[in-house]
Amino acid sequence: MKKIVVLISGSGTNLQRIIDCIQNGEITDAQISLVVADRECYGLQRAKDAGIPNRMIKRGSSFSENLEKLIPENTDLIVLAGFLSILSDRFCEKYQGKIINIHPALLPKFGGFGMWGMNVHQAVLEAGEKESGATVHYVTSGIDEGEIILQGKVHVDENDTAETLAARVHQVEYEIFPKAIIKVLGIPL
Repeated sequence: MKKIVVLISGSGTNLQRIIDCIQNGEITDAQISLVVADRECYGLQRAKDAGIPNRMIKRGSSFSENLEKLIPENTDLIVLAGFLSILSDRFCEKYQGKIINIHPALLPKFGGFGMWGMNVHQAVLEAGEKESGATVHYVTSGIDEGEIILQGKVHVDENDTAETLAARVHQVEYEIFPKAIIKVLGIPL
């Protein structure tokens, strides 16, 4: 059984999607062994409701160090699901190839510092892009610079607002995130 640790900062909709995929058998031979949040958020309640051990660690200079102490040694994958804190270089290097993130744009465009949530979607619209989407990538010490695992695209409509675009991109996230987890863990389809 593959062990997954999920890091969150918000409502936990992508966390819930992973939980659902494990429960319905879409993701086999895996379990979430721990959910860690960097702030109080509804995602922690989702973990509790699913009976998954969970913790909150305050943000700050010792966050990555404190997180490292919580990560079980038998962890196969660390999944950033709407996680907004920056992990230390040391943490990223220690878990290289075992940490993935989902980003609400088609990297390498619209990634990096400050590119999260509605900031990303607004930037896509202001740039006049014809398509956007979501990217699952490996986490490195460079923000949103890791190797791309999987992407999904959506058309940008001329009437889109950041909110309408975000809603469609979120649906793409739900499609590609489980597939990327399966791929990275090497779980047979």
